[in-house]
Amino acid sequence: MAIGLLGKKLGMTQIYDENGVAIPVTLILAGPCPVLQKRVPERDGYSALQIGFDGRSEKNVTRPMLGHFQKAGVGPVRFVREMRVENTNGYDVGQALSVDMFEVGDHVDVSGVTKGRGFSGTIRRFHTARGPTTHGSNYHRRPGSSSASADPSRVFKGKKTPGRQADGPEPDRGRNGRGEEPPGCQRQHSRPQQRVRSHPQERQG
Repeated sequence: MAIGLLGKKLGMTQIYDENGVAIPVTLILAGPCPVLQKRVPERDGYSALQIGFDGRSEKNVTRPMLGHFQKAGVGPVRFVREMRVENTNGYDVGQALSVDMFEVGDHVDVSGVTKGRGFSGTIRRFHTARGPTTHGSNYHRRPGSSSASADPSRVFKGKKTPGRQADGPEPDRGRNGRGEEPPGCQRQHSRPQQRVRSHPQERQG
């Protein structure tokens, strides 16, 4: 099972390949992520690594969490998450994980939380067609009919209707195109061609 990293989006840019084709790229500040704790099957029932990201001031951390960080020998961090691994023997508490475990061209799975777009209509949410724009149509951006009347006398599940849009995790898969960037910054192609998981021991060339 591949180990993951925590990071945050920096912005968008583009790079050019050897043929001069522009490729849209997402800049992600991934790591360094210190290992805070190791979960082992003998004690916890499963194998995982507890990692952190984004340092913060000690005055903004509760005393129990501050003691947890001091026990690991690392500074306070803002985000603490667990990553499932098959074996924790190759990792040490206090070790910093970074993008150095990847190579240029590796395929990675990236997921993040969108900013949310509120209550949206069907045109914005599902890109449905709109009605005529003339003055007399009285039907411009409405969702249209939702179901039949007498039979089945209900709306089927999964009907594309207005509602909350993009409020939650959004997975994405792409190719790691990290080049000469600041420490911890990696570039991910926004238009992936394959969907495979990246593993340090099983790198895709």
